Amino acid sequence: MAATPTAAQVRDPRSRSGATAEGRQRIRDRVTDALLHLQLLAVAVIVVFPLLWVVGSSFGPGGGLANAGPIPENATFDNYIELFTQTDYGRWYLNSLYVAVLNMAGSVVLSALCGWVFSRIRFRGRKPGMLGILVLQMFPSFLTAIAVYMLFLNFGLLDSLTGLALVSIAAALPYNTWLMKGYTDNLPASLDEAAALDGAGRLTIFRKIVLPLMRPMLTFVAITSFTMPWMDFILPRLLLQSSGKQTVAIGLFQLITDQYANDFTTFAAGAVVLAVPITILYIVLQRHLVTGAMAGAEKG
Repeated sequence: MAATPTAAQVRDPRSRSGATAEGRQRIRDRVTDALLHLQLLAVAVIVVFPLLWVVGSSFGPGGGLANAGPIPENATFDNYIELFTQTDYGRWYLNSLYVAVLNMAGSVVLSALCGWVFSRIRFRGRKPGMLGILVLQMFPSFLTAIAVYMLFLNFGLLDSLTGLALVSIAAALPYNTWLMKGYTDNLPASLDEAAALDGAGRLTIFRKIVLPLMRPMLTFVAITSFTMPWMDFILPRLLLQSSGKQTVAIGLFQLITDQYANDFTTFAAGAVVLAVPITILYIVLQRHLVTGAMAGAEKG
């Protein structure tokens, strides 16, 4: 008679299948992680390589494309010295900085006010106004280039950096207003009501309660509003005529398109210096993008 196997010798089929399923899941997780890392690595290479190419080219000797590359031979600072001594780059830079700062300040103030008004105040024409803003932001600003040029010509604003900043503010205002309105809609109205019961007026509520809670979105608007005119080419090319009012985008464009000048390495040096203010602005303001505004408001 055959011996009966003990319980220790008998394996549970369900336990075996469960262990097999767990092992397969671990393999799938590892494959998924590997694919994600490969994808992120590919994206990083695609993004970082052009930056390395520009930075390396800015230190390359000579001015042609043959001397441009991510790892230059005989690296030199001559391109940066030439950029500030033999061109009007300093003036272009200050012009662009003036327009960008003015556009950033105006966009932040106007978009915060308009977003708050459309979100919190009920008035006649509110819905048609929001619909008009929604329609306006569907059209890129360069479609109105001819109309803007005629307006500037009639009002004597051609070749004016302040006028260029005003156009940039107006072009981005519909999008920024809709953005701020949507963000303000998610802020608790109970805070406004509590302040109103304490006797605070609308402007006091906006300045002391709503505006601090808008900080993350205001930071985003500030960064994008600074970047847009800083890199813009079409409107400055259309509205600015004298060489003393040119922006960086126009000046750098002339370095590589002029009949007697195709200095690509100096162009690369200018592009590197051009990125410095945006980088500093983002580093300074990035902490406000992740501020727990709502959590702090609810605790208060």
